[in-house]
Amino acid sequence: MLRETDGGMSYFLLIAIPVLAFCLPVMASEFEVMSMSKFDVNGQNFGSRQSSISLEARSLYSWNTSRHCVLTRLINLSVNDFDKIRQNAGGLIIMLPSDIMKLDAEAKEHIAVLEQAMLTHTGAVPIYFAPYNINLEKIIDEITYTTIKASSQNQTSVAQLIMSVSANGYHATVGGTNKVANKNSKIPIIYGELLSNQLHLKANDNAVDAHKLPVILITATLKTFGVFNDYPVNADVTVLLALIEMFSKLHSTTNMAPNYRLIFMISDTGLLLNFQGSKKWLEIDDNSALQNVEFVLCLDTIIESLSSNPDMDMYMHVSKPPKEKTSISHFFKLLKSTAEKYNITVEGVHKKINLADSKLAWEHERFSIKRYPSFTLSSLKSHRSPSRTTIFKDDETRILTHTLIASRIVAEALASFMYKMEPTTSIFDGQFAIKEENVLPYFGIKSVLHNNDLKDAFEKYLNNVKIIYDKADSRDPDFMFYNENDVKLNVYRVKPAIFDIFLTILIGFYLLTVFFGIQYFPLFYDKVSRLTRDDTSVQTNGHYPERLKFK
Repeated sequence: MLRETDGGMSYFLLIAIPVLAFCLPVMASEFEVMSMSKFDVNGQNFGSRQSSISLEARSLYSWNTSRHCVLTRLINLSVNDFDKIRQNAGGLIIMLPSDIMKLDAEAKEHIAVLEQAMLTHTGAVPIYFAPYNINLEKIIDEITYTTIKASSQNQTSVAQLIMSVSANGYHATVGGTNKVANKNSKIPIIYGELLSNQLHLKANDNAVDAHKLPVILITATLKTFGVFNDYPVNADVTVLLALIEMFSKLHSTTNMAPNYRLIFMISDTGLLLNFQGSKKWLEIDDNSALQNVEFVLCLDTIIESLSSNPDMDMYMHVSKPPKEKTSISHFFKLLKSTAEKYNITVEGVHKKINLADSKLAWEHERFSIKRYPSFTLSSLKSHRSPSRTTIFKDDETRILTHTLIASRIVAEALASFMYKMEPTTSIFDGQFAIKEENVLPYFGIKSVLHNNDLKDAFEKYLNNVKIIYDKADSRDPDFMFYNENDVKLNVYRVKPAIFDIFLTILIGFYLLTVFFGIQYFPLFYDKVSRLTRDDTSVQTNGHYPERLKFK
């Protein structure tokens, strides 16, 4: 009896082990992912606070419950889809394009619009971005193909059921805890002053003290993140640093000292945090520089990083149309005349400040509210343009070319204003020419505090360089960042949920069969034995006389 039991167990294991091995998930495929940016501004939450995912991976076209994690490409995701997923799905993983330059103009515009929508909403589900990976693309193709094949073929219910059971599924897992607010959140602001040549001022009997000269403030903001924690092209800061270098060379000559002081200021983030850096700088107690300000020039998306338009435009945005014979009006005319030399048009755009709106449209509005004459130079006509928040870039050659042109136009117009020269004068030639080597080193700057690159550049050319911080208030913060952790995406190949149901029914039927077999085996055995005995008896009785006869 013991031997029979051992044999039965061996047969059972022989059947059970392959079945269990077939049901277990295959070894996971691991992928790099980046969490969607999370931050707060003026009490509003942006990004997703959730982190962990352990759900069935579904395509953009087959998900339907919060038990599904949507796996899709960025170019396939629409704003409508994103809005539904962030509210109703269990998670979202987006694969980025392999080469943004190969996309057409429509696809690039679509990506920029989608980024803008993502940055203006709160996601109730974990959202991650994955760099392009051919293996991840195969998984997306497989789950998408299965969905399309099932919906496109006119199959019977039984055929669809068989297809659902036999199909392979995927399970997506991302570890990590929910993001915690960084109580030490702060925005660095760096500023410095370019003083006039003191030797020239002393040689001029009519010259005034350099510290009493009117001020021209030039500002820009560093884009430190976008939809995820990466560093986009910072052309605005590149142009500002090129201006610092060029005007420092001009100021070092004895015959080129202007009647203005130049102050340069850079802060982190900018638009996404409602220009908190400029707000803080205006609030500092020792800021006496703006008591005699000529105007404030803000640079905002002076170059589009994601654009299929080879041409370049420039717009001057103001909160109030400048009156004739004012400094801003005069500078606008000089800017237009200078830009004409490069076949570029400059257009003025007037937009009133909406005090009822918690978010400002342009940085110059921070200064206009304080009644300082100010304006913003941009390559965009509207403050709603999605290009302002994109983290992607396409043609680096185009970006570099446009950055050089923008630097020359702004520098020549500013020099014409400060030195009272005609805009047709080419001052930035020869040793003062703005070349690639003047701007290329600045494209890699990621933050005010990153490797002290920005601080070193400021201290090399400017005086009175200072770094201040806008720290988040502990009780009622104007902004807040969240701690980010490095995480991985693991994707397992598994059978779909309907296969588990099918297998459960099959196992249940098998166990039920075994149960009834054991339960009624004695009765079955008796009947078989009785039939066997009767048959044997009949055969024996029928052949016995013949045997005797034979004997």
